[in-house]
Amino acid sequence: MSDLPNIVDAAFAIPDLTRLSERPAGHKPRILMLYGSLRERSYSRLLTFEAQRLLEAFGAEVRIFHANGLPLPNDAPEDHPKVQELRQLMLWSEGQVWTSPERHGAMSAVLKAQIDWIPLPGGAIRPTQGRTLALMQVSGGSQSFNAVNQMRILGRWMRMLTIPNQSSVAKAWQEFDADGRMKPSSYYDRVVDVMEELVKFTLLNRGNADYLTARYSERKQALLSAREPVDASAV
Repeated sequence: MSDLPNIVDAAFAIPDLTRLSERPAGHKPRILMLYGSLRERSYSRLLTFEAQRLLEAFGAEVRIFHANGLPLPNDAPEDHPKVQELRQLMLWSEGQVWTSPERHGAMSAVLKAQIDWIPLPGGAIRPTQGRTLALMQVSGGSQSFNAVNQMRILGRWMRMLTIPNQSSVAKAWQEFDADGRMKPSSYYDRVVDVMEELVKFTLLNRGNADYLTARYSERKQALLSAREPVDASAV
C-alpha cells in the first residue's frame, strides 16, 4: 500500500468473488410495496395491486403498506403504531416497490412522507440499505417521468439498489376497468417487465447485500472509534 499513503490498511479490502453467496435463502423473496395516494379510487393503489399479483406469480412474498392513518413526519412520536408497522416492514423486506402519482411535477407528499419516517441510520441497523427497489408512477395526462426520476434519486439516498427498468402509466384513468384491473396494453407489459426484473435482482442480491454495501469509509470510522485516544492524523 506504499502508493496509497492515505489508506488505513486494516479497513481496506479487495473485492472477493468467493464472498458472494450462491446458496438459496430458503424463503420466497420478500417484497414491500408502498404507494402514494389516499384517494378512494387511487390508480397508484390499483397499479400496486396489479404488480402484487405479478410478483406473487413470479414467486415472491408480498406485503403492502397502506398509509391511511400515518401521521406527518415529526407530527407524532416514533412509537406511533403506523410508524412502527412501516419500520418493521422495511426491516422484513428484501426488495421494495414504490408507486406514486405525479403531483405538480413531483412524487406525492403521501409517498415522500412514508420514506421520511424511515431514518437512514437506525442505530446499528439501516432499514433500507442494500435492498432492491423498483419504481412506478401514474399520470392523469401525457406520459411523464418526473416522479420516477425523483424516486430514483431518493432510492440512491436511502442506499438502495434501484433496478434499471421502471414504469410510467399515462392517462391512468383509461388503463383500468371498472373492477380495478389493468387493461392489456404496452403499459401493462412494462409492469410485467419491471416486476420480473425486480425479482431477479432481489434473488441475486439477497444474502449478499451486507457484503455488497460494506464500505471502506465506515470500516475505517469503526476502527478509529475503537481507538483510545483517536489518532487525529489518520482521519
